[in-house]
Amino acid sequence: MKKFTYNKYLIWVIAAGLIAALIICWQRYHVETDNSQIDMVIDYDSITHLSEQEGLDFFEVLHRMKAAGITTIAVYDASFEKLNRQGKVRAIPGSDILGNYQSGILADDLWRDAVEANLILPDRIYIIGRDLHTYEEVKHDLTLRLGADRVKPITIGEIEIIEVKDRYETFVKKPFTMPSEELAIVKDAGLNILARPENFVGCTPDSIREVFKRFDGYPVVEMVFSGNEVLGAYNFVDVTAEEMKKRNITFGVIESYSQLQFYPQAGMEQLARDIGYDRVARLHVIPPYDQNKISLHTAIYRWLRTDYERNIRINLFRIYEKQASGMTLSETNFKYVHDTAADLKNGGYTLGKAGTFENYYPNKFLRFLVIIGTVAAGVLCLSLISRRLNENQKIQLIMFGVIAAVAGIPILMGAGGKVRLVAALVSANVFPALAIIWQLDRLRSIKLKARWESIKSVKDGGSEYPKVQVIPELTVGQIIWLSVASLFVTSTISMFGAAYLAGALSDVIYFLEFEIFRGIKLTFVMPLVLVAIAFLQRFNVIDDLKKSFTAEEQIKEILEMNVTVKNLIGVFFVLAALAILVIRSGHSTGMPVSNLEVSIREWLEDNFYARPRSKEIFLGHPAFVLAVAAFLKKFPKKILFILTIVATIGQSSMVETFAHVHTPIFVSFMRGIDGLIPGAAFGSIAILIFYYVTKYINKPKKEFIV
Repeated sequence: MKKFTYNKYLIWVIAAGLIAALIICWQRYHVETDNSQIDMVIDYDSITHLSEQEGLDFFEVLHRMKAAGITTIAVYDASFEKLNRQGKVRAIPGSDILGNYQSGILADDLWRDAVEANLILPDRIYIIGRDLHTYEEVKHDLTLRLGADRVKPITIGEIEIIEVKDRYETFVKKPFTMPSEELAIVKDAGLNILARPENFVGCTPDSIREVFKRFDGYPVVEMVFSGNEVLGAYNFVDVTAEEMKKRNITFGVIESYSQLQFYPQAGMEQLARDIGYDRVARLHVIPPYDQNKISLHTAIYRWLRTDYERNIRINLFRIYEKQASGMTLSETNFKYVHDTAADLKNGGYTLGKAGTFENYYPNKFLRFLVIIGTVAAGVLCLSLISRRLNENQKIQLIMFGVIAAVAGIPILMGAGGKVRLVAALVSANVFPALAIIWQLDRLRSIKLKARWESIKSVKDGGSEYPKVQVIPELTVGQIIWLSVASLFVTSTISMFGAAYLAGALSDVIYFLEFEIFRGIKLTFVMPLVLVAIAFLQRFNVIDDLKKSFTAEEQIKEILEMNVTVKNLIGVFFVLAALAILVIRSGHSTGMPVSNLEVSIREWLEDNFYARPRSKEIFLGHPAFVLAVAAFLKKFPKKILFILTIVATIGQSSMVETFAHVHTPIFVSFMRGIDGLIPGAAFGSIAILIFYYVTKYINKPKKEFIV
């Protein structure tokens, strides 16, 4: 059998890169643990809705929400639809005024005088105020957002009204003014404010500054823009960033429903760069269609999981529209907020203005070592699946030197964003394969220690023959011990790849998901291909192929084999399983999840620090334990090959977990551990079951003579 050698120079480079990667991971751990303050936010309008629906005093509901754990109130730009409902100002289309006058039902003398003075036009909107302060704010904001040519104050008698050129149906629904009265109420309640202004057509640097002046004197700690654009999008985002920095306002970005990056808003990425990533926090809100389907307990637990698994730091609550059993609607929502806040505090979080990451970027030299270590790992992996390359270490070192120079120099120059992504992709694919390949070579090198035994002959009257060397049979306990130990060692090597992946990508931009790892689906396929080739280079899968067992010859032999319908069906199911594995990877797959799987996931979430992945705990790790046992018991290589490929899935999944850089690194690490231990246990149980079943089957049967 061909023995593959491991280039010690490449291993030294990998070791140096691993040390650098571990240093970066340690720094990242501290950056993440320092960011532990969460803002509990609810909309001002939700407080209004809850108080009106149950006939409660608005201020009582507001203060009870504060007592339950709410730290910030989200205040939106108001529309005329809302202001009309409040009765503070009223917008009336000119066509309605004229129509009422002509039909004789216009009773208000003010409007009758305006019509008779030919001041009312049918294609205009007329605004009259009952609250002077609100009226003045409306006039100011309408002029600011629509322009003086579309907004004209006119006087009827001693009363001033506002004439606006706009289409009434869209005008009344359009948010346009940040109500200072709501800001004042929140301030007086001792709560912070999350402002949600909306961008408007024709905004200028001066108009943006006017918007921010409204916030002066109020505790506006965060800003999350409504609509599809940030304020000043396309032309004046830098002005918005400047005003936010002056007031120390945190920029909140809304997590996408798919949990991948954000709800898209024009100008969002530029604003984050201009304001500084250390002033950006991720916001999550449970969509109404989701919240209405889940219980109060599930929603509360979802918040805790969301915050510690995805670094969410702004929790925006939507109120429950239906009360829980035995509680009123308000009591349901108070409990919802209170229990969420209590769970977060018990989890080590504090409540207040949203925490943010420091502007963390690892040392360039550390990153350089990670990159060249990744190159060394890639070359080493190629040398372990190619006999020709394995025999020429000089070529290996030349390959390493050239690629390392091309990849490493941009990193030392402070650039190399694409290089880092490629390095992360290589790490995710190569290290699981290296771990499995190394274990295959280790198994091939195992030689059980023989012992000398005497053999007695019955025919010769029990006389002893000379002692001979006998290789003892391994006990089932020894097999389980070797199999589980091999799994843990191999998983440790795979975790080196996780450290490399984290070392390549860890910085504040990836923590916040402005950049993401790409190639998730490839990481579930490429390691399988690499391991399959390596296996065929080492073992003879086709029993009757005696002359050689190179991968090329075995593949050729397989392609020339006669295939039965049974074999075709088997291949179909294998390919279907692989397709499902790949399709279901990532954030959004479109494939339904069975109720049984949902129940299993919930149980795992309730009983582990971080829910282990099903493909590790139920598939990959048990298969690994069984693969080692199958080798030790000299099972057919076809069975060993299948188990090895399945085992590779578990190792790949462990590393791929770290590709979700928005997840704290400690959570990713614990997810791997939580899958490793029970996975090893399941594999051990499978060995025991197989051992005792076969022992029973092979047990000699008693014969009865009639």
